[in-house]
Amino acid sequence: MFKARKYKELEKRLGYRFKNEALLTRALTHASLRGSKKVREDNERLEFVGDRVLGLAVVELLEETYPVATEGELARHLNRLVRGETCAKVGRTLGLGDFLMLSESEAGSGGRLKTTILADAVEAVLGAVFLEAGYNTARDVVRRLWGNEEVTFGHAAADPKSALQEWAQGQGLALPSYVEVERTGPDHAPRFTSEVRIRGKAPARGQGASKRAAEQAAATVMLEREGVMEKRPVG
Repeated sequence: MFKARKYKELEKRLGYRFKNEALLTRALTHASLRGSKKVREDNERLEFVGDRVLGLAVVELLEETYPVATEGELARHLNRLVRGETCAKVGRTLGLGDFLMLSESEAGSGGRLKTTILADAVEAVLGAVFLEAGYNTARDVVRRLWGNEEVTFGHAAADPKSALQEWAQGQGLALPSYVEVERTGPDHAPRFTSEVRIRGKAPARGQGASKRAAEQAAATVMLEREGVMEKRPVG
């Protein structure tokens, strides 16, 4: 009875009521319990399904929200909305950690708050909704849960270094690295030149009054060159 009451609260937050409670139980069961006599299946397969459902649902939402956005801009928004940190934030909003079934050691090490575990569980729950009720219902759940994230990311542009990292991850590339190649000027007014490097891409350089500013400028140059960011007018 206690488990059922807990699930009712979670289902209320999700905006969806499961007909098959065992499916939701599976979505909330972490792989740390694999091999337990009480657990036959964990949530990894459901996570695999939910990851694909989430991606498609967010793509549909972005296509509607940004009808004139470039492919690069859509990719940046997509990466923000489906990355683990965002999924974990949704999980915390749901209070999902309270419902997770973990091994004693995982629970004891703070597993209910871990970003990876929460993100995987959110995707698993979406996968469970999809398998039970179909794509349209799962998409509605995504739209409801990701609504605030969409508003946030739709009006807050990422700084160039963050945008470049997200773009690189979305393209399956290595993460950017930055190298200071030159420092000129007096100590009270230095001028830095930094170079950003991504394996498989030509490096890009930028200048600024600080190392951070120079790195941001270098990231901007690469984003503009790759067509992810529109070039700023000169003068």
